[in-house]
Parts: sequence; structure tokens; C-alpha cells
Amino acid sequence: MQFDCGFVQNLFYICGMIQRNISIKIKQLATKFPVITVTGPRQSGKSTLVKNMFPKLPYATLEDPDVRLLATSDPRGFLSNYPKGAILDEVQHVPQLFSYIQGIVDEKNKAGMFVLSGSQNFLLMEKVTQSLAGRTAICQLLPLSKNEMQKAKIPCKDINQLIYTGFYPRIYDKHIDPQDFYSSYVRTYLERDVRQIKNITDHSLFMKFLKMCAARVGSVLNLHSLANDCGISANTAKAWLSVLETGFIIHLLQPYHNNFNKRLMKSPKIYFYDTGLVCYLLGLDKAEQVATHFLRGGLFENLVISDALKHYYNKGKQSPLYYWKDKTHKEIDLIIDKGNRTAIPIEIKSGETRTSDYFRNFEYWNKVSDVKKPVNTVIYSGLKKVVTTAGNYVPFDSYEFLLK
Repeated sequence: MQFDCGFVQNLFYICGMIQRNISIKIKQLATKFPVITVTGPRQSGKSTLVKNMFPKLPYATLEDPDVRLLATSDPRGFLSNYPKGAILDEVQHVPQLFSYIQGIVDEKNKAGMFVLSGSQNFLLMEKVTQSLAGRTAICQLLPLSKNEMQKAKIPCKDINQLIYTGFYPRIYDKHIDPQDFYSSYVRTYLERDVRQIKNITDHSLFMKFLKMCAARVGSVLNLHSLANDCGISANTAKAWLSVLETGFIIHLLQPYHNNFNKRLMKSPKIYFYDTGLVCYLLGLDKAEQVATHFLRGGLFENLVISDALKHYYNKGKQSPLYYWKDKTHKEIDLIIDKGNRTAIPIEIKSGETRTSDYFRNFEYWNKVSDVKKPVNTVIYSGLKKVVTTAGNYVPFDSYEFLLK
């Protein structure tokens, strides 16, 4: 896979914003709902997106201590400054606002009045579901997708570079070294978000837990093994995984359940929303190290899974992505559930060389499954789409048609 190399000043950089695919869905929803809520991980571009999409709405961030003090002490007075609505960033810091916003939008009954955004998904969504249920559309903005990067002509040398650098917009927009970015990102996450979501006092132990999760990327989650390796209880490990999920750090890919086999694996597989963060946690400091790392296969799987998640989130859809594995260790890396007993089985292989062994698990799947069977597909890091009697090889560079 090849992208244009060398940093360039293209149209999106000149405008100060990379075009985000989710903007189409947000524009549509803003004509239907009085409140739009945009959530997602820190540094995914939420503030930039909403300010560029709604230039006529005034902007206020509740991370500003002075603004937060005013909103906390006098929420009604604070909102009276925005009679026609506003963009309120990191709004979860002042939960009192939600009830007052509810009253305003119910009274005025106008679409697109308020745009709320926040990074702490657990705290934000708790307040949204309590006060704004039925009044807000919820959108999740993840780091850049491959499609967004290609459209913006963002440079990247190859798959290994892409995995190592990750997808956070600021890395590309400000030309930040990935090591510097992720070091700061992890510190910010640990020192701010984790402390506010859970009372985790031993940050070094939590950091060890985070690194242990990275070392298991692409693997079926064994909660007891993870807990033992970190020296914590299984209940603590479960609680900390919840923190990582709500903070958009990890994604637990659920197993595909169907009645065709009662011996299915029931635990999820662990992936991260961003491969650059995984590489940092694994101690990689050069893109070249990805090529020979023992987790290269898992990292490539993570690349595909996280990018597919972005495709659905950017369209405002729930993820239909699963994996399939039985207790005899027969496995399909990715199942796209199309509904109506139709599912697309996909194997994800990090190699560039094509081999018929890649299709071996499809033979078993086709025998035991009772879903309609589209063409067997292997997503790989090669450059050519190749059609064979066993199935199709599809490059990561052009796999999106499978998601439609």
C-alpha cells in the first residue's frame, strides 16, 4: 500500500481542517434534532469539526476554569448568553447544564440549537441519557480513517508506517513525532480522564495494565490471565477494561453467535481504536520495528478492525462487526453481519504474499454455518486484488466495498 510521500500543504491543511466523513451525517441530523452530541477520544478532532461545521453558533469550552465557574454557579444565567444556541465543548464538566438545556429546547422546539461535545464518554453519556433522551442525536468521532487520509492526501510510506504513526489528526496537522504525541496523550489520559472516571490511585499499576492489554492485541480476552499478569483481581481488571472502553482506548470485538455450533468461544477479542497508541505501549520507537515484531499480525488485524469501525460510526450506524471461533480453534478473523441470515466472513493476513492456506478456515466455516455465504475474502497487505476459485484477495487499500 502506497501513499503520497513527503509532507505537503494541501487544501485541507490550508483551511485548517481535514474533511471528516462524519460531517455528512451530522449535517443531516442537525436538521432533525435540537441537540447534537459528538463524543469520542481526546484529540480525535471534535472541537475542530464542530466549530467548522457550525460557524454561526458561538463556542464555549467548559475546560476553561472561568467559563466552568460561571456555568456551575449560575447555569441559567450562563445559557442566557446563548439565546439562539451554542457549541458547548467538554460539557460533561458541568452536569447541571443538561436539565436547563432540556428546558430550552423543549420550549423553542428548534433543530440544531446546541452542539455538545466531550471526551469522557462515560460521564457525558450518563448525563445525556438522563436529561436529553429523545432530544439529541449522538455521533462518535474516532481518529482519522484511511479514506479520510487518502482524500486529504496525507502522506504515509507504507503499512508499517501507517500502523506505527496511527491516525490522530494532530500528528499530521502539526507534524508531531508519534513518540512525543503518544507520550503526552497517555499522560493526559492517565492524569485527567482516568482519575475522574474511576478512583485509580496507583497510576503505575494501571499503566502496566494498559501495556498488558496492548501485548494482547488481536487475542481472545482471558480476564483471569490478564489480571494475574498485572497482580490485580479479576474484578479490578474488569472495571479497568470498562474504563478503557468508555475512554475510547480499546474496543472489545464480540464473538459471532449463531445456533449452528454450541461450542463457540464466548469471550471478546481485544483491539485498540488506534494502532499508533498500541505501538507506543509496546515500546516501538521506529516504524521499521513493526515489520519484524511478533505482534505484526495482530497489529494489522487491529488496523483493519479499527478502520472498519470508523466506517460505520461515520455513517451513524452501529457496528455489525464480529469474529468467530470455536473451541477447536477454528477461527474467522472478521464477520460482517448483514442481517437476514447473511454474513461476510473475512480473514485478515498481514503478509503481502498470497497463499491458499489463507482460505483453510473458510472450508470449515462453510460446512458448519447456516448463513448465506458470500465470496470468501482475505484482506491482506499486498497491492493487487486477485480472484481465485477459493476466494478473493483484497488489499487493505481498497477493501471498503465489503462494508457496504
